Amino acid sequence: MSRLYGDPIEVWVRDGRPAQFVWRDRLYAIRQVQDHWVVAREWWKTSDTDPGERRFWRVEAGMGPGVGTYELRFDTASRGWLLLRAWD
Repeated sequence: MSRLYGDPIEVWVRDGRPAQFVWRDRLYAIRQVQDHWVVAREWWKTSDTDPGERRFWRVEAGMGPGVGTYELRFDTASRGWLLLRAWD
């Protein structure tokens, strides 16, 4: 079962991939990228130079020995990250 959040998060990137993130004042280490995809929509564009892309990452991450699955989204226009979904 998954839960939707849409919470802003801080993400550290290594080699073009998210490596860790802070969500609700907790640091999560990304252990595995399960999936990555890009969605582009014309109506997401904020300027002529904006590609209108949202980049999605499904990752396994955790604090200590516990691991969960999370879906992260990067917005190319705002340069911001969101935690969209978490699985139990």
